[in-house]
Amino acid sequence: MATRRHVLGGMAAMATTLALPALARAANVLTVGLIPSEDSRAMIANSQAMMDQLAKALGMPVKPFVAADYNGVIEALRSKRLDVAYLGPFSYVLGTTVADIEAFAVAETKKAGRTFYHSLIVAHKDSGIRGIADLKGKTFAFVDPSSTSGHLFPKAGLIKAGFNPDKDFGRVIFSGSHDSNAVAVQNRKVDAVAIADRILDAAINKGLARREDLVVVWKSDPIPESPTVWRKDLDPELKKRIQAAFLGVKDVPWSDQGELNGFHPTNDAAYNIIRDTAKALNLDLRTMK
Repeated sequence: MATRRHVLGGMAAMATTLALPALARAANVLTVGLIPSEDSRAMIANSQAMMDQLAKALGMPVKPFVAADYNGVIEALRSKRLDVAYLGPFSYVLGTTVADIEAFAVAETKKAGRTFYHSLIVAHKDSGIRGIADLKGKTFAFVDPSSTSGHLFPKAGLIKAGFNPDKDFGRVIFSGSHDSNAVAVQNRKVDAVAIADRILDAAINKGLARREDLVVVWKSDPIPESPTVWRKDLDPELKKRIQAAFLGVKDVPWSDQGELNGFHPTNDAAYNIIRDTAKALNLDLRTMK
């Protein structure tokens, strides 16, 4: 996991990027924001081949950065200091309430071969937790209040099963990243966690957790994959070039998702299932900034 020095270094790099004049950057550099699902330096390194392909296709530099949290990416889009971003499904829906943004592409990985994923609730095998009822009184970690698979869907799933996540847990924390949740449940720092299935797979492959030590307590219905979005006010011709560049990317590692088959076009309506789930939780998206 990230050391304090690495985290502070990543945040300092982000601050430097955000300090650049938006208009000057927009004319010369395409900035791409990434969500913080793992260590910032690892995410940038794992995305570099992707950035290089985009830069070649666009004929302009493409610079990634990882914000401290989901809201950092949304705010950078809102303030026009970011051009394109990779957001979680729920953070995208939240973002549309405060920023003029739109989904335009969604990734398909080689491992998944699909454009959807699942949220999981996972416990350590030695915790004695085998079902949702066993979570009562236990310590639990969500990821981020704006996380689709790390908060919204598992919370809705618990409520549907008759479990009150606001009252029935012994203690609840928000760890800030899926990787942190994988490490926390593996090391029994908490009894159970919410995590995306593909990120759990990646954490296991990196040696952060052991599959044989973990028990899947709950699994969500399919969730549309995280969208890549742009600011609507970008030049229409540039948007055409950006989408074509993304759809042309093949066979490269992408963020925490592993090797890509490629991108597919998407649109805002594909994420109405997220809005519907938020409504089921009686969430007012306008207040979740």
